[in-house]
Amino acid sequence: MIARRFLAWLALPALLAAGCEEPPKPVPPIAQSGELVVLTVNGPATYFEDAQGLASGFEHDLATMFANEMHVKVRFVFTDNPANIEHLLREKQAHLAAAALTKHFDFPGGLAWGPTYFDTQHFIVGRTTDPGPMPKSFADIAGKRIGVIDESVGDYLLSEMPKIKVPVERLPPETSTADLLEAVARGDLDYALVESNRYTLARRFFPQIDIAFKVGKPLEYAWLVSTVDKKRVLDAAKPFFERLRKDGTLKRLLDRYYGHAAKLTAIDSQALIEKILGELPRLKPLFEEAERVSGIDWRLVAAIGYQESHWDATATSPTGVRGFMMLTDETADRLQVKDRLDPRQSILGGARYFALLKESISSRIKEPDRTFLALAAYNQGVGHLEDARILAQKSGLDPDKWQDVRQVLPRLADPDAFQSLQHGYARGFEAVQFVDNVRNYYDILDRMAPRAAQASSNGG
Repeated sequence: MIARRFLAWLALPALLAAGCEEPPKPVPPIAQSGELVVLTVNGPATYFEDAQGLASGFEHDLATMFANEMHVKVRFVFTDNPANIEHLLREKQAHLAAAALTKHFDFPGGLAWGPTYFDTQHFIVGRTTDPGPMPKSFADIAGKRIGVIDESVGDYLLSEMPKIKVPVERLPPETSTADLLEAVARGDLDYALVESNRYTLARRFFPQIDIAFKVGKPLEYAWLVSTVDKKRVLDAAKPFFERLRKDGTLKRLLDRYYGHAAKLTAIDSQALIEKILGELPRLKPLFEEAERVSGIDWRLVAAIGYQESHWDATATSPTGVRGFMMLTDETADRLQVKDRLDPRQSILGGARYFALLKESISSRIKEPDRTFLALAAYNQGVGHLEDARILAQKSGLDPDKWQDVRQVLPRLADPDAFQSLQHGYARGFEAVQFVDNVRNYYDILDRMAPRAAQASSNGG
């Protein structure tokens, strides 16, 4: 009964539009067109444009690799509303949907789930700033307002629950997890039901929100396959995902998109957000000037500066590096930075130095690996980065991929490894943490910077 009702919800927007215009033509078989058409949604867990304007995302990368394995091109089509996915596949508008979908029941009518490739869990989350302990069950939040994204799996899970004495407020289907958490942070909602993987990516922006308790059993991610070339897609998908598990590609992909976000603490997030709201309006013109001089995204310059000094122009390390961007004496001289403690000189010098590091990395290395490797070099130096790349290659890993190089960087502190390397010992594990932190700080800046500007213009 519930599954049928949920299917009706999924199809409702398309059914309402039926008869309004002539339906688009179905996609042709893969062999006829030479392309795999993939339906997805825009978002941090699926498909987005990275800082260089390139297509990125966990589902984007998976689907692109799958198309390459089938020796065809990939073409992505989008829907603003995830609730439309099932109807669009029934209308044969794509060969499969790769949109962080969870296998919650079998679809009748010819659609089929592909192999499982990721697990997820649903949580109730709430504000840690509220008085008293976090709740442990629905009984503890009786009478409170709980938010869920309408027509999502979370909504379906709530519908399956025995009668709970909690007012449920359903946000539109196109609502993001970050928007849902923001409603909790503002106090518009008391709690929210979220999916763990999406929560991992969104929680960095809301350090005052934490997990209260689990809801339901873990669910599995899978692609939903249409009837167009269904057998060919399913027959190819099974060995594809088996290979990705065995050779570590799937683990590296998960680490690339989720690993760094999982490592950021609420204290780290809160400290940066306070700096963004309080100090960024004053510093932003310097970061933007650095972008004009170096070509490096100002938010990345700001993220590096925050990692290095927490935006303290007088910072000094025990090793003698100083200033906003923590430049060494040698680097400052090379870049003609006369005063490392002058914020403008330090920021411009640091940005130019990072641009030089990117240029020094082989042109065959593509983004975002090029940026991530350059960040590691900013922390450890080009020589130690090259030692790590040599170690990666000797270990059967790809020296041009950050997720492979990061696996061996900690070995630069291992005598069995560093004694045979040209540049010797290095605290390689610090470079891994450096890159993870900068990536997280960049994401927070990307979301929070417009708000800081608005607060400044309003005098707050």
